[in-house]
Amino acid sequence: MALIRHAEPAWLVLADGQIFKGNSFGATGTAIGEVVFTTSMTGYQETLTDPSYYGQIVTQTFPLIGNYGVNSSDFESAKSYVNGYIVREWCDKPSNFRCEDTIRNFLEQNQIIGLYNIDTRHLTRTLREAGVMNGAITTQNPEETPETLKNLLQQIRNYAVVDAVKSVTDSARHVYAPDSPEKKQYRVVLFDFGYKRNIRQELVNRNCEVTVVPANTTPDEIRTLHPDGIMLSNGPGNPEENTEIIQNLREISACNIPIFGICLGHQLLALAHGAKTEKLKYGHRGANQPVIDLASGRTYVTSQNHGYAVIGDSLDPEIAEVSHINANDKTCEGVRYKKINAFTVQFHPEAHGGPLDTAYLFDEFISRMQESQKGSE
Repeated sequence: MALIRHAEPAWLVLADGQIFKGNSFGATGTAIGEVVFTTSMTGYQETLTDPSYYGQIVTQTFPLIGNYGVNSSDFESAKSYVNGYIVREWCDKPSNFRCEDTIRNFLEQNQIIGLYNIDTRHLTRTLREAGVMNGAITTQNPEETPETLKNLLQQIRNYAVVDAVKSVTDSARHVYAPDSPEKKQYRVVLFDFGYKRNIRQELVNRNCEVTVVPANTTPDEIRTLHPDGIMLSNGPGNPEENTEIIQNLREISACNIPIFGICLGHQLLALAHGAKTEKLKYGHRGANQPVIDLASGRTYVTSQNHGYAVIGDSLDPEIAEVSHINANDKTCEGVRYKKINAFTVQFHPEAHGGPLDTAYLFDEFISRMQESQKGSE
């Protein structure tokens, strides 16, 4: 395993001045970002290629990462958007019949600085107590001189994740369809706020032709596509900074086309209807988040990756109601709208790395499109 290998030193410097010394794997240099942690035991490939991690340095709490290598068919996007990657130990000899490469080579190819052989448990407890904070991974000794550390800390404290959606969305449209033309039953527009490939695949698997459109696509452009349904994807950053998109969604909602939103899409639609969002202390990131469906009382285990949440009490009860809550902290995890044909969730029902407990929500979206088609006949 990686811990018995000789490697160059590397450091994590946090905004509060704490320094963790470990070893380097992947690219070299210095990378600054918002340091977060995820509790998922599997799915590290999906984590590394999820655009929602744009601008962040991701810490894996599970102690061994990379044991089944990397396989491009499991990627959620064409490249990685993380600013840095931290693990306790990485596996340099993965074993899996689908394995194409090692995690170290993946990081090198994507120019991502990796850090291992630090106490990730202590780091996670720090982030839980103090909240997420900025930091830097560097392969250059930050304590070489007092001035070196002072300058780095200033850069760390000045860092902010901005223009996140603009940085990850594709500027072109792309169309994806079922393998047989006769299977196509629904036309879905998928807004690319930093979407995960498996959202698209879940729709294609349900006989949808999916047109992926840029985040700033206008209501008039949507109307020309004549969709049966609209999918609002996940994505990174502060939802409130997307003022143009929020205004577009306000107008698109009035078209009475079935809408399904996930994660950032959930937040943006809520903002478009007068609700507010807040930044969580350390967010929800992992594949073991319990969510209660208020209608049925049933609790589901979900995959999540977000640092912001819709404030449930800020929803106008005449417009919408909270449909799901987080069992741990009671934050809003879902919204159902009363005056528009829309529902949204904060968690990921499409999670490629699992769990798949809430994949039924895609079936509900299909049912809404089916009912809408019948109503227009």
